[in-house]
Amino acid sequence: MKCTNVDVIEVKVLNDYKLHLTFDDGISGDVDISKLVSFKGVFEQLKDRKFFSEVRVNHDIGTICWGNGADLSPTLLHESIQRS
Repeated sequence: MKCTNVDVIEVKVLNDYKLHLTFDDGISGDVDISKLVSFKGVFEQLKDRKFFSEVRVNHDIGTICWGNGADLSPTLLHESIQRS
């Protein structure tokens, strides 16, 4: 079950821990994930740029995720793009 009314439908990896996201409502833009790589736990592995670049869209939950189970709220990502 999806927990939001906006879903990520596409992700592209940019430089410096940035991602370009496209949402199902037509909004698209860049988000900076660099602050997350300093976190411990599931986000710590994102420091590895190769691993970071393996981000994908999980269409079942409507957001981006990595192979270790790390994912981010599509609502927060959407709001971040709208603020920028």
